[in-house]
Amino acid sequence: MKNGMYTMMTAVLTAFLAGCGPHPRISILGDSYSTFAGWIPEGHATYYPNPAGDVERVEDCWWHLVIEELHGRLEKNESWSGSTVCHTGYDGADTRGWSFVSRTGLLGNPDLILVCGATNDNWAGSPLGEFKWEDWTEQELFSFRPAMAKMLADLKRLYPKARIAFILNSELKEEINDSVHRICAHYEVPCIDLEQIDKQNNHPSTRGMKAIAGQVVQAFKGEVK
Repeated sequence: MKNGMYTMMTAVLTAFLAGCGPHPRISILGDSYSTFAGWIPEGHATYYPNPAGDVERVEDCWWHLVIEELHGRLEKNESWSGSTVCHTGYDGADTRGWSFVSRTGLLGNPDLILVCGATNDNWAGSPLGEFKWEDWTEQELFSFRPAMAKMLADLKRLYPKARIAFILNSELKEEINDSVHRICAHYEVPCIDLEQIDKQNNHPSTRGMKAIAGQVVQAFKGEVK
């Protein structure tokens, strides 16, 4: 969180743990960064473990480290490698079957929802679209901004008692970063901006996973900059 527009979210983050109980049920909505074979639903595309990197154990994954640090338990890891927030994937593919906005209702009964996305929308060059806060058409969900808005609106509606936080990857385009910040601010969902994440083949290494986990946990402890 790099400017004053988002510092108001610090108080929201610090209240997360107090409202989640001693052993919060934590669900993940993510892409390849959050996958690990055997820990996501059957049939979902996975990335980790991968010979292109050194993440070989689920205990090295950022979300596993966060859950351990917060003394929580995994409710559902609804992650799908290569998934975009919107319905437009690589080469303009129709990804309605596995986009983030299509999977919001599959998170179980969480106390805390961690969304780690927008990376593939960035890499795939998905259309940005316009900012829109309600009454989305199916066609509009093929663009990032309306799909991102609907995703957060749906999460708040489907899980009214859950805390929600968005984790934003480093090294993304400014138009993606700015869009995420504006949409998160609109729905009062804190956004944790990742910085200096070590990567192998554009995916976090074990060192990168530890950095993600550390930055997420710091955010919950009110140490967001």
